[in-house]
Amino acid sequence: MPYRRRSEGPSHPTIAAVLLPRERSGVEAAGNGCFRVVHRDSIPDAIRVVRERRVEAVLVSVHQCREQHVQAVGHLVRDFPGVPTVALLSGHDAGAAETVLHLGATGVQQVVDVTTPHGWRQLRGLVGPPAPRAGAGIRGYILRSLAGASPDTRSFFDTLVRMAPSTPTVRAVAVTLCVRPSTLMSRFSRSGLPSPKSYLAGIRLLHASFLFQSRGLTVADVAYQLEYSSPQSFGRHLRAMVGITATEFRRRFPFPVARDRFVDLMIRPYAAIWPDFHPLAT
Repeated sequence: MPYRRRSEGPSHPTIAAVLLPRERSGVEAAGNGCFRVVHRDSIPDAIRVVRERRVEAVLVSVHQCREQHVQAVGHLVRDFPGVPTVALLSGHDAGAAETVLHLGATGVQQVVDVTTPHGWRQLRGLVGPPAPRAGAGIRGYILRSLAGASPDTRSFFDTLVRMAPSTPTVRAVAVTLCVRPSTLMSRFSRSGLPSPKSYLAGIRLLHASFLFQSRGLTVADVAYQLEYSSPQSFGRHLRAMVGITATEFRRRFPFPVARDRFVDLMIRPYAAIWPDFHPLAT
């Protein structure tokens, strides 16, 4: 029976938000079809969301974040540099300007004033599609290294980067690409390339390296965000791939180093093969 391309709904970024009740409906309306919102009542609760799932941004109401909360925002900014903290200004009440200054001092770089329609458009631009930062950073770098590759080779890697954080098996990738898993593996083998499984495993480690930039995420947090069955399973994968523990991987392979290593080992040595390689041919 031929494989059919799986019908996938739109994948929207998720943001954690600490807002006043009156602000929540406006943010929900702005995010409709653009991003999903997980509402929490405090900064520590929002930090727990960041640790438990892939979050593209944290949205904090200026009016919900008075002096006693600013220190907690500072911890959020420092411990999770890969997840931008955005301040939402929905009014110009007394004290708002001072709070914005305090938030800026903690490292908050984006303030969105939604008292005008332009502010809502700005919010959608900051936290809505296109692709999440990790995928965009990995995808762009790999595709630039594949200059001259066949279109379906580029499509294979594009899909692999997008699916890797939540997809541990090549079978799921092959079904999405409308190729039988055995056929896909055979084409890589006949061309003298590493297996699709090796490419998927390597790109999953790139996503792990990106997440490890946030020092507020533990090894267990990263393992569960990448949908490993346990931190121990994640550790075994790392030992099999690079021969070191997760803690050593975090220290020795910051994201730019891990990304360069993947391209140097898995892409550039096969530069002569990519232009005539057609993994998705029917």
